[in-house]
Amino acid sequence: MKKLLFAAAIIAVAFLSSCAGAAGDPKAVLGNFFEALSKKDMATARKLATDDSKAMLDLMEMGMKTKSDETEKFSKANLEFGEPKIDGDKAIVPVKEKSSNETVNYILKKEKGSWKVAFDKASIMSMGQEKLNEKGINITDSIGNMMEEINKVNIDSLKDGLQKGAEAMDSAAKLLEKMKQ
Repeated sequence: MKKLLFAAAIIAVAFLSSCAGAAGDPKAVLGNFFEALSKKDMATARKLATDDSKAMLDLMEMGMKTKSDETEKFSKANLEFGEPKIDGDKAIVPVKEKSSNETVNYILKKEKGSWKVAFDKASIMSMGQEKLNEKGINITDSIGNMMEEINKVNIDSLKDGLQKGAEAMDSAAKLLEKMKQ
């Protein structure tokens, strides 16, 4: 009986330390997060994400209800996890999608002593900005250039063009009406 209790105690300690180990390892937390998403286990995903991630996870959950194949991209079999770069209470874990060979750096933050996936709007925007920069696209410059082009547009000529377009549409509608009779 003592041996049985001792074995049970060892198993319990091993189980608890493995759970605590995962919370202390950003790579393991991110892997568990993706595993939960691939199984549509949003309750577990929420536990592994920062408090600020609730709104994005709610949106993702709604999307998963409409698209059944959406979770395949989160399967650990399709992903390759790199080594985390830890800087204080923030960690970056590179994740390469095997099919596209694209790598995205996921952000994790420490909350209440455990690593949590930062799946909030600001973190996702930051990851997107990083990918655009990687491809040589500076969104700030692009928006600035677009605004310059808009400012170059002559409002009077635009107004004239719209007026001529409306007149042409009106003429076409009248012609169609005559053809129906």
